Amino acid sequence: MNKRGHVLNAALLSVGLGVVVRPTVEVGTLLVVAQLFVPIVLGALFPDVDTAFGKHRKTFHNLPVLAIFLAYPIYFGNLRWVWVGVLSHYLLDVFGSKRGIALFYPLWSREFGFPFGVPVRSRWSSAVTLVVTALELAVAAAVIRWLPAETAREVLAVLGA
Repeated sequence: MNKRGHVLNAALLSVGLGVVVRPTVEVGTLLVVAQLFVPIVLGALFPDVDTAFGKHRKTFHNLPVLAIFLAYPIYFGNLRWVWVGVLSHYLLDVFGSKRGIALFYPLWSREFGFPFGVPVRSRWSSAVTLVVTALELAVAAAVIRWLPAETAREVLAVLGA
């Protein structure tokens, strides 16, 4: 996907997750969306830093980089939601584009993708972005709703919601 697609995905994901976490129409929901928006958008843009140096869709498009972003809130107490943006970037590149990403780089350079992706400059890329975003939100909502209530509250507390 292109930068526009990643930003669209991150913005919609931020609003959708805010509503999933706080499914009422109130100021608290807007505050959750505001809390999620900037970190998720920044995380969604981060992997493409490898276009400036390194190998694109390899250097910052892999599981070790995602693990670093997942560990940041645990060890440093900051960058709490950035990993969501990084993960959504990966999902969009794997499911939405023809090329895929090198998930296990630098150990293995093979790029993984799905055969139904579209070229980055395709007229269908925005539609694919919307479909992938809807699927991400459906999975997030299902996980949050299917967890036992106590576990869901603990998970949301860890996530800062």
